[in-house]
Amino acid sequence: MQMQHFKREYVPTPVGDMVVLTDGSGQLRALDWSDFEPRMQRLLRLHYGQDAVTLEDRPTPSEVTRALQAYLAGDLQALDAVQVQTAGTPFQREVWQALRQIPVGQTVSYGELAKRLGRPSAVRAVGLANGANPVGVVVPCHRVIGANASLTGYGGGLPRKRWLLQHEGHTWLT
Repeated sequence: MQMQHFKREYVPTPVGDMVVLTDGSGQLRALDWSDFEPRMQRLLRLHYGQDAVTLEDRPTPSEVTRALQAYLAGDLQALDAVQVQTAGTPFQREVWQALRQIPVGQTVSYGELAKRLGRPSAVRAVGLANGANPVGVVVPCHRVIGANASLTGYGGGLPRKRWLLQHEGHTWLT
C-alpha cells in the first residue's frame, strides 16, 4: 500500500479529547477519543497497512475541527458537510455511508440498518462494520442502538454514546 501522511489534532469536548486525522486535502481519515488512540492506530494499520501511515501535528485547526466545534456548540448539522475518506472493505464503506444517512435526533437498530442496506440477514456483519468505523461521530455509529432500544456497544464507551445522543436531543435517555 501507498504511504499515507495525515495531520493530527486534539479537540477538547465535554466528554474527553478527540483525535482528528486529516489528509493533505483536508478530508477526515480517522476520528476517535484520545483514550482510545491505540484502537485508532490498530484500525489505521488494518486499513492502510503496517507502518503505512505517518502522523504530524497540525499547527492550526482544520475545517473538520471547526465543524466538530460547531457541532459541540449546538450546530448539529455542522458535521454533514465534512468530507470523509476511508479505507475498509466495500461492505464496510457501504455501512458507513448508510450511517451518515441517519438524521440527527434519530436512531436505528442494527437490524433496521441491515434492512436499509437490502441485507436483512446481515445484522451481525453490520454490527462488525459499525464497530470498525474509523471516523466516529462524523459517521454517526452512536446512532445505532439495540433492537429493544437499548444502548449497545460504542467504541468510545456507553457514557459517551449517551452524551452524544442527549446532545442531539434524545430525551428518552434521561
